[in-house]
Amino acid sequence: MTIESVMTLARMAVETSMAVAAPILMAGLVAGLGISVFQAVTQINEMTLTFIPKIIAVGLVIAVFYKFMMNHMLDFTVRMFTTFPAMIR
Repeated sequence: MTIESVMTLARMAVETSMAVAAPILMAGLVAGLGISVFQAVTQINEMTLTFIPKIIAVGLVIAVFYKFMMNHMLDFTVRMFTTFPAMIR
């Protein structure tokens, strides 16, 4: 296993994790920003107000992008198992 194969493997893993996590993180960011603006405008300083909209937004994004995320992770796993024998030589 060469340095190049390890770096390729690490790059593929990071790209896959970023592609899978990006929609979820962006939904949480947008929901949090929206609730923060709402709290600033209405001067409601309730800390628990942000959790429910974020949970709902993240749940909806997971439901919508589930197929994309699973296909992306499955492609990565298949690539790992098909290229692994060549990497260990």
